[in-house]
Amino acid sequence: MLAGEIRKGATFEFEGNVYRVVDFMHVKPGKGSAFVRTTLKNVITGKNLDRTFNPTEKLEDAQVDVAEMQYLYKDGDNYVFMDTATYEQTELTEDQISDTLPYLKDNMLVKVLSYKGNIFGVEPPTFVELEVTYTEPGIKGSTATGTTKPATVETGASFQVPIFVEIGDRIRIDTRTASYMERC
Repeated sequence: MLAGEIRKGATFEFEGNVYRVVDFMHVKPGKGSAFVRTTLKNVITGKNLDRTFNPTEKLEDAQVDVAEMQYLYKDGDNYVFMDTATYEQTELTEDQISDTLPYLKDNMLVKVLSYKGNIFGVEPPTFVELEVTYTEPGIKGSTATGTTKPATVETGASFQVPIFVEIGDRIRIDTRTASYMERC
């Protein structure tokens, strides 16, 4: 893959390590050539690395194993997942699944990512439906387009939602961008 094709979640080998793209930005300055600014996470050590690439630089894809698992429950500091094919249970720490926690509900199907047997991440579905457990009431007459307010959902996470969303509403969240999509 070329560095110009990098997307969030992509995994590749670089300088003898395997990295997953946490964040990226394609930059085209007024003068000079374009470049790709990235934040990478080492899938083995968990350390982050900020790196800039030339868009034509070649990166070698890493062979990542993906297993569909079902989230069962939280057990102390660990989270228990069950492989839907073998029914084998796996416990993961909060550090391993920190990016997924705002979306994680009991019995949710997720993709567990591993490299050479080491689990390094959990990928939630692209869209999740969550119930709003707390939000301030909208101000009557405040109908300005694009006005948002914070809302806490059943997982404990907080998202910006339109002012018409109320407690008890079910909302759809895009997990790629952590943003409100619609009321369900």
